Amino acid sequence: MTLDPLCDHPATHAHLARLAALNPAPPAPARWLYAPYDQLSLALAPLDEGPAEWGLLLIESGALERQLPFHKQRVGALALNQRAFACEAAAAGYAVRYVITEGDVASALGALLDELDDLGALGALRGGAAWAREPAERRLRVALAPLLAAGRLRPLPHPGWLTTPEDFERAVGAAPPWRMDAFYRAQRRRTGLLMEGGRPEGGRWSLDADNRRPWRGDPPAPDAPRFEGDDPLDPPWLAPLRAEVTAWVEDSYADHPGALDLAAVPAAASEHERLWAWALARCLPEFGPYEDAISAEHSGLFHTRVSLSVNLHRLLPARVVRDAAACGAPLASREGFVRQVLGWREFVRHVHLRTDGHRRGLEGSAAVAAAQGDGGYEGWRGAPWRPRGLGGAPLPPAPPPPDGGALPLHLAADPTPARLPPAFWGAPSGLRCLDVVVAGVWREGWSHHITRLMVLCNWGGLLGLSPRALADWFYAAYIDAFDWVVEPNVLGMGLFATGPVMSTKPYTSGSAYLERMSDLCEGCAARAACPMTAAYWDHLARNEEALRANPRLSLPLASMRARSPARKAADRADTERARALLLAGERVAGEGRDA
Repeated sequence: MTLDPLCDHPATHAHLARLAALNPAPPAPARWLYAPYDQLSLALAPLDEGPAEWGLLLIESGALERQLPFHKQRVGALALNQRAFACEAAAAGYAVRYVITEGDVASALGALLDELDDLGALGALRGGAAWAREPAERRLRVALAPLLAAGRLRPLPHPGWLTTPEDFERAVGAAPPWRMDAFYRAQRRRTGLLMEGGRPEGGRWSLDADNRRPWRGDPPAPDAPRFEGDDPLDPPWLAPLRAEVTAWVEDSYADHPGALDLAAVPAAASEHERLWAWALARCLPEFGPYEDAISAEHSGLFHTRVSLSVNLHRLLPARVVRDAAACGAPLASREGFVRQVLGWREFVRHVHLRTDGHRRGLEGSAAVAAAQGDGGYEGWRGAPWRPRGLGGAPLPPAPPPPDGGALPLHLAADPTPARLPPAFWGAPSGLRCLDVVVAGVWREGWSHHITRLMVLCNWGGLLGLSPRALADWFYAAYIDAFDWVVEPNVLGMGLFATGPVMSTKPYTSGSAYLERMSDLCEGCAARAACPMTAAYWDHLARNEEALRANPRLSLPLASMRARSPARKAADRADTERARALLLAGERVAGEGRDA
């Protein structure tokens, strides 16, 4: 076991001692595998061949988790799940080498390979290699590229995906624009999920049009499960591990934002199983009809909350779509869930891979930020993001990311990659929809996909906020966020910043949507003067040229053109005023105007 001196903490010592106690005399494996932090399952190849064949290399990198001001709940959830997985692997007989470092993954892994080489564990010749599954995240692929190029790592495919690049190309072609509905239909046909005699079960591919009921308190929404490590099926090491990781994050990541509540996060395999059983029994029966509803009281409603479990492969994607398709829930719920996982989740992964994180678009290369932004942290805090380690100790400089990410600007928006209103960090905006959702995110590290799309991204698009800054904020704020899912969802879908590469139109709306589908407008201090509808019309006016040829927007654009010059000027004034107030960290106030 290896411990960075900068990580000298009781929790890390306890974890490494526990691994040794769980498997005091592991076999000498034939080969070693580095498993990325989001591929935490013994059922994924090649670990399914058993502990005699494979040993396991795992690394916690503080440098990776400090690239952005990540939510404490995200840092804790990833550390807790990786440490729990290591314990499960050790208890199952696998040799586990676990590194906890403040450095970067590549340096730590290179040092570990040298250590194993000195022991003769990588083969008879010096400079032996371990194997590594392909990381899902681009940032980790870039970090490991030198080790792969030097032959110190041998690549293996990522075995957790449900589709291959060939499946994607056969369904939607090699070049954009790409559309999810065509991809989804092809995968339904290929897998046979929710199919009857070559046709979709129920006669329609998507039942999304049926899933638009507002929720008014009935049927009752289930409370999210809690995980205290005290269930009879939980391993005895789980409760102390959770307490240790909580202390580790509070001490080592004290300057990170957000609340830390690791009893809300499943970690051991038994807990992920309980979450999935709860989701099937309590959520999926009502998920479909209320999929698009938003409630201030219940942040999750009937959403399953399994995104973290699936993205970490604590629950395998193949298993959850199979279970969901076969469960007794109504078809609208089963189809809605399968579409999210087999359809959208797989689709955005391929888009991110093929566009190199949206660095390539319909017209070739896109602009790229020179350095990593902070998602608007400095504008909120009044000071740059400079992370510190245990006890506030300064940290040695870590290798910076190669760049700060793509800067697509298909629509008119702020090009500044680090500027975002402090309201996204918890400063009150006076807009109840934004304040309620943001408060929930910093409390839980999570919200369901409609609040992400129709509140957070909607305000981002309407006000022309920086696409890069908002994507970085999502990455920092959500526990289930990884670059391959955040960037397509925010840049491509939510803000339409990449144009028609993967979406057909911006996902923007006036206040009528929230009035109909949520209770967030009730009691809002800005309700009479809400700028959302004015900003919607101004958004269409600002971007008329870019959207002119879009057939899905022909009617809204015609309605915008029919507005009088005075109303258009008022729309622009309301929008600019709201944007200026929010960027200054002030509450929105002003004169309300009818739609």
